[in-house]
Formats: sequence, C-alpha cells, structure tokens
Amino acid sequence: MNVTTVDVELGSRRYPIRIGRGILTADSLTDRIQGDRVIVVTNETVAPLWLDRIHSALGQGSRVHDCVLPDGERFKNLEVLQRILDTAVDNRCDRQSTVVALGGGVIGDMAGFAAAIYQRGIPFLQVPTTLLAQVDSSVGGKTGVNHPRGKNMIGAFHQPRCVIADTATLDTLDDRQLRAGLAEVIKYGLIADRPFFEWLEASVSALLAREPAALRHAIEQSCRNKAAIVAADEYEQDRRALLNLGHTFGHAIETATGYESWLHGEAIAAGMCMAARVSERLDMLTTDARRRTEAIFGAAGLPTEPPPIDGERMLGLMTGDKKARHGRIRLVLMDAIGAARVVEDYAPKALEDELGIPPNAEVPAG
Repeated sequence: MNVTTVDVELGSRRYPIRIGRGILTADSLTDRIQGDRVIVVTNETVAPLWLDRIHSALGQGSRVHDCVLPDGERFKNLEVLQRILDTAVDNRCDRQSTVVALGGGVIGDMAGFAAAIYQRGIPFLQVPTTLLAQVDSSVGGKTGVNHPRGKNMIGAFHQPRCVIADTATLDTLDDRQLRAGLAEVIKYGLIADRPFFEWLEASVSALLAREPAALRHAIEQSCRNKAAIVAADEYEQDRRALLNLGHTFGHAIETATGYESWLHGEAIAAGMCMAARVSERLDMLTTDARRRTEAIFGAAGLPTEPPPIDGERMLGLMTGDKKARHGRIRLVLMDAIGAARVVEDYAPKALEDELGIPPNAEVPAG
C-alpha cells in the first residue's frame, strides 16, 4: 500500500494522519487501539458500506461494540449523543477502551465528544469517510454537538490518536457530498496557501471527476495545511481562528435552515463568498480576487449566495456565534488570496450591506 503520513505535532500527543487507498486494515488500526474493548460509532448510511471492513481489521483481539446513529446534522445533539454513552456504559467500557469514529464530520464530532467526556476522557480514532471529514473535521481535536440556537456550542478539544483517511471510502460518496467537501479544501488556499489555490483553479474538473491523483493531492495538501495550523495553535487562541473563514456566516445559515436543507460545505462556501464581498467593501480585497473566489466555488458546483434569510435574523445568529466576543462579531476576512486575518474593528455598514439590512435598522456595533 502507498500510504502518506502527515504528523500533527503536539509533543507527547503527536499523532499521524494516514492517507492512502485501501488502508482500512489491521496494520493501520490495531497499533492505535489501547485496550480490548472498542466502540465503533457510525451511522445508518455508512454502516452497510464500511462497518464490516472495520470489524475485519480489528480481528479477534478486541471486543467490538457498534453504535449506529441516524444520519444527518439535525441528529448532532445531546439526545443522540447519549446513545454513544449508553453503549459505553452497557458494555462496561473503561479508560483503556477506544472509540472509533467511522463516518463524516457529524459522526467524528459526536464520537470524539463522547470519548472526551466518558470517564473524563478515553482514546479515540478518526476514520473519516467523506471528503470534508478527511480534509478538515477529523483533524485537530474539535469535538461537540449543536445547540438549537447555535452550531457546535457544546463541545471539547480532544485529539484523536490517529486519523485514517482511506480514499477508497470516497467511492461511495455521492456527488453533492463530494462538492461540499471541496469547500473546505478551497478554504486552505484562500487563507494561507495561494499556490494550492491556483492548483485548485486548474484542477476543479479533475476533482469533480474523482481523478485519484487529484483527490489524493487535495487531501494531502489540505491536511498539511491544517496540521501546521493546529500544531501552532491547538486551542484557537490566534492563528487557528483563520480556519473559520466563512464559518460565522455559514453556521448562521445552517442554524437558520434547521440543519436540513443545506450541507455544511454548501453553507461554508456561501459564507466564504460573503466574507470575500465584505472584505472587498472594506477595501481589503481587490475586485479581481473577490471574483476569483466566487468563480472557484461556482466551478465546484457550490453556492456563492446565501438562501433567503432575513438580514437581521442572520445578524442575530452571528452575534450568538461562539467566536463572538462581548456581543461583537469577529470575522475572518481576506487581504488577498492566500492571506486572511481575524478582524474585530470594522465598519458595520460593510456587514449590514452584505446581509441586506436597511440603514435605519438597529444593529450591534461591529
């Protein structure tokens, strides 16, 4: 097997991201399993496709207990999380037990959060099966669930012991989910990697066609970008906040639409275009760079505009975002393609105009 390893350098908690095709094997899994009890958390869509492969890889050396959850962002809540904890308690799992997250970002976030809080923390492994999870949510240790009034409002930092990104799992991913994953891939180019962005501009068609070499390069380069940022700022005190480009807008879209009609990547794509337009209004970003930003998302089949949501409602949801401080909306904005920064002190009108809020509306200061 041709396996690429990207290490997330966190001292004694250093862990590998293993990337390759057909790597869901005993060799990649068992060396990171700590005890003899394993809980595999997955969902009703992924289980028929890949659960048997995990069982085969774990072999006879572990007592494996499955927890199969309903599929969808709307199930990412405390009530459904309880099912993972019940599985752990019912099977007398202890601090030497291991959780394996087999699925997309929702499963990874929920399984990781359950591992973070069960007996004050047990090991877990990420086995992401969507492009979005392979390039973003499986790396970095952010875990959690949604609250009805905000996305990912309840959670913890809890790093996995390993990430196993088997590109073969993308064979069973539908086209819409693939496109949604490309949103997070494009994000890395926009915030800190202009050469990667330029490669993506030239390679969107190859990625949508699922050309193996293009997909693998996109996954590897995305993971290298995220691993470097996480190693420098694990708890999002500074540089890691750049990974939230478009997310304050996107999370508001997801919350307003009830986590059903828009996928996370779709909402984030629209959110990044909104951030680019606000950047242009503030004279931070050139018109050409804004147009290129919108064009790449359009070429990837992703939305560049939000759904019809009242601007004041959007603003209220953004004010309640967990990245806000003292009621002030902090935005990740762009100075150029490949250069982003967190901005707190900006002219409120730029945001109001993007949200379509009339001049006489009462809005919080930016």
